[in-house]
Amino acid sequence: MVKQKSDAPEIEPFEGPAGGWGSVRSLAEILPRERVGPEALRELVRQNKPDGFQCVSCAWPKPKHLHPVEFCEEGAKATAWELTSYRTTPDFFQQHTLSELRDWKDYDLEQNGRLTHPLRYDAATDKYVACSWDEAFAEIGATLKPMDPKSVVFYSSGRTSLEASYMYGLMARMYGNQNLPDSSNMCHESTSVGLKAAIGVPVGTTRLEDFETCDMILFFGQNVGSNAPRMLHDLRSCRKRGVEIVTFNPLKERGLERFTDPQNPIEMATLGETNISTQYHQVKAGGDLAAMMGIAKFLVEWHDAALAAGKPPVLDTAFIAEHTHGFDAFVASVRAADWDAIVHESGLPKAELEESARLYAKAKAVLAIYGMGLTQHVKGVENVRMVVNLLLMRGNIGKPGAGPTPVRGHSNVQGQRTVGITEKTELVPVEQIEKQYGFTAPREKGLNTVEACRGVIDGSVKAFVALGGNFLRAVPETEPMEAAWTKLDVSVQIATKLNRNHLFPGKVTYLLPCLGRIESDVQASGPQVVTVEDSTSCIHASRGKAHPASEHLLSEPAIVGALAKQLLPPNPKVDWDAWVGNYALIRDAIEETYPKIFPDFNNKLFRPGGYWKGNKASERIWLTESGKAEFLAPSGLCATGFDDAEGRFRLMTLRSNDQFNTTIYGYHDRFRGVKGTRDVLFIHAADMADAGLSEGQLVALESDAGDGIARRRDGLIVTPYDIPRGCLGAYYPECNVLMPVEHYAEESFVPAAKSVPVRIVAD
Repeated sequence: MVKQKSDAPEIEPFEGPAGGWGSVRSLAEILPRERVGPEALRELVRQNKPDGFQCVSCAWPKPKHLHPVEFCEEGAKATAWELTSYRTTPDFFQQHTLSELRDWKDYDLEQNGRLTHPLRYDAATDKYVACSWDEAFAEIGATLKPMDPKSVVFYSSGRTSLEASYMYGLMARMYGNQNLPDSSNMCHESTSVGLKAAIGVPVGTTRLEDFETCDMILFFGQNVGSNAPRMLHDLRSCRKRGVEIVTFNPLKERGLERFTDPQNPIEMATLGETNISTQYHQVKAGGDLAAMMGIAKFLVEWHDAALAAGKPPVLDTAFIAEHTHGFDAFVASVRAADWDAIVHESGLPKAELEESARLYAKAKAVLAIYGMGLTQHVKGVENVRMVVNLLLMRGNIGKPGAGPTPVRGHSNVQGQRTVGITEKTELVPVEQIEKQYGFTAPREKGLNTVEACRGVIDGSVKAFVALGGNFLRAVPETEPMEAAWTKLDVSVQIATKLNRNHLFPGKVTYLLPCLGRIESDVQASGPQVVTVEDSTSCIHASRGKAHPASEHLLSEPAIVGALAKQLLPPNPKVDWDAWVGNYALIRDAIEETYPKIFPDFNNKLFRPGGYWKGNKASERIWLTESGKAEFLAPSGLCATGFDDAEGRFRLMTLRSNDQFNTTIYGYHDRFRGVKGTRDVLFIHAADMADAGLSEGQLVALESDAGDGIARRRDGLIVTPYDIPRGCLGAYYPECNVLMPVEHYAEESFVPAAKSVPVRIVAD
């Protein structure tokens, strides 16, 4: 395959709904482009089914009562991307140096196809060359074994199965560290920290069934049409029965406006559509704290007036008295909040906040759905805590149809934490794994993503093992990270396709190709299944049946097991070979480590809708220090962590409709009307005029972090867009170059990618 060129850029408003014929046309384009055969079509029918495979993209839950097809546009793209007939063979690397490939775009690298052979970097030729698996494992083990464990990082992508994740975390701890950053560090760690402190569990409290009983949804900072399209079926069903959906999001995202169900023949034939949001409030980036404070302030004012008039209370005083702590301090902060400041910081008129508050005040069961638009700010944890505050005010946790509903991104990112992928000792049953495996586990906190980046840049991290992902592309501080990566002593990348991270070799570098989740995984005991956890804490089996892309591929558990055997001394209590030969034995080990979460694990694999691992907060049992759900008085009204200044904008990094995380499927962003390019700067027309810019002009963005470090992104096309004033939008990961590694959420260390301080300069 030759490197592809993007089409000539076209930017025109898109008038259609989410879903509908647009989704059909999108699939009609990508399936032949990937040259997938009949096998891929058969696999699509199995996608997200109880005895099928679980989607390799988003983590939205799978229903008990299935639709004829259970894949969305984005999920089908991910399947086609994995089952492509294109191959990246050793011959390809004989034709291209890594220096040359660094000029390729992300799309072209992955579009070249599936990796087929284990590869070693040869510095003399600046090329990858084929090697044997034995050679790779022996050198990796020999190089890592004498190193200081504190200098080695074990990163994992959110699509890695529970089985491989459990093995990986155990291997790292037996090696001597907890340097286990993962995808959660980059997106929903603010949820894990915020919910844990507030209600005693690090995850949402709701399940898919709660969409059937709620009467209102508060929706914050999540682009459902591009990032979790299957949720649109649940939102559509809610709207059909009259549920109010009140949305707070800086951009008008089509999936939150209008949806045509591709599985509804009548809607498709008549071009019918369902309006999703009953209210849509375009809050400023970082202004959600102020908006939620405004709703809370109305509730408190109405509550006070109701009590004075001898009317029923607006707040759930019985729930607050029995189940919460810190209410008085929170209410004091609400009373002290200034309306002018709330309006200014939220960017919303007081009347709009009043409309939202009135609906919330009369609703009986409310879901609060949110995404990275809340978590990826400096005050991201406070954003999550403020969502909880609103829910607690009216008793909307621990009853049907109510509770916090974070939308996790990758398909098993939540599950990885469940089985030990974490840098935090308190999240792991240390004494149990010591007893189970006969070793002394590390207690010292490991490195999270931000700390790993610091370590790569300052040289304290000497080796990096990546179980999937595209770490260099996903993290902030792009240029310093790429420059420092080549100084690593060891870089091991386990992957299905070539990506940019693989083009920056360390002194010893291996690129190890693995099976994809959709492919048949046959080990000593026969065909295997793996498991994943969705956003609502339901666990599902995943059985791959597609023919592997190459006979030379190994599964992720097989690769981890082989690395562990080279890296660790023999341990009679850990039979890595037996685990690799039969994944049921890994699940038995998981059950022994986490008996309350995984009782009778192997007998629950194929339940329709998955099996729910339980959630104490949903039972109104609060595993907090006080034994109650905690209110928090926020420290301010703005989540950005920096002050406004003349010429300074708040940049939001965005995903397109042709993208999942760092994977770029193409150059079209249908819902935003962008075709043929990703070099776009979305800006309010008035801000464009004030800056003396014209539509289609090329400009650059420069970091305005005030740390004296120059960061710049050139070649962006000025595009007027319906976006709050003072805010800009541009695509991730290309604009990560503008983000300082030290610009992260307090407490959770999530890169604050939804409000980055920048200035516009002439290109």
